[in-house]
Amino acid sequence: MSRVTEIRYVGYGVKDFDTERKFYADDWGLTEVQATDDMAWFKTHGHDEHHVVRLHKRDSDCVEVIALAAGSRADVDALRAKVGDAGCKIIHEPRVLDAPGGGYGFRFFSPDGMPFEISSDVERGEQRVMKRWEGMPLKISHIVLHSPDHKAAVKFFTEVLGFKVSDWLGDFMCFLRCNEAHHRIALLPGPPCLNHVAYDMLTLDDMMRGASRLRKRGTDIRWGPGRHTAGNNTFSYFCTPAGFAVEYTSELEEVDFENHQEMVHEPGPQVMDQWETGIGGPQTMPKPAADPCLFQPSEV
Repeated sequence: MSRVTEIRYVGYGVKDFDTERKFYADDWGLTEVQATDDMAWFKTHGHDEHHVVRLHKRDSDCVEVIALAAGSRADVDALRAKVGDAGCKIIHEPRVLDAPGGGYGFRFFSPDGMPFEISSDVERGEQRVMKRWEGMPLKISHIVLHSPDHKAAVKFFTEVLGFKVSDWLGDFMCFLRCNEAHHRIALLPGPPCLNHVAYDMLTLDDMMRGASRLRKRGTDIRWGPGRHTAGNNTFSYFCTPAGFAVEYTSELEEVDFENHQEMVHEPGPQVMDQWETGIGGPQTMPKPAADPCLFQPSEV
């Protein structure tokens, strides 16, 4: 069955382009691979995904695209048919992509109006073996989204895009996998918007070293450090200058994609954070608000 297999990148529209660009290059630990006067593309050091962040200067801070991977052009075409059959608005049909990295893909709006791209055959970038204590991201780990009907969103991601449910937190948060990682997408109730983007770090020490670098550069932890129960991953959450929540995480559980049995974790302090030692909590994170660019296709 044709399905999504991985996360590629998140594209943001930002009002203060220069400040956000400096944050990702100097503070967060990414490498700029290409840029124009009003756009920049960034990759991680430790993975060959061509880029994981795209910034575009515009008059509002919003999500312009969430890019996902499929295995082949045939899979892209099959997913286009399934997305269309699900009633989603197509932004553009499958085609050769003219963005950095190229590839073949299409874009669409989810039922909630969030913009997605599914692609294959994207050019691979350089990567290197990272060492403990570097404190820089390996790759995107997962993306968390809000939906006004999160259970319907779970159905869309599983039945249309091919994800599988790994776990639930109560009945309000669902963790979805598209490969051996415990989750690549998670869904929460709320107005349609991005909650946060998480980045895998090589070790727990790298997560802490990264947090130390951010603090020295003026970006402190919003919530953490801690360890979740679903996925068993460590976490530290921050905000970019434009107000987007981002996370350093490590030790995310790997599961059997086909056979892992989902669990329901009852919410509680030691479920949200098994250590119960970190500062803050969900209440210290940015409050969800509908993305200002819902159902508005990006110009790029």
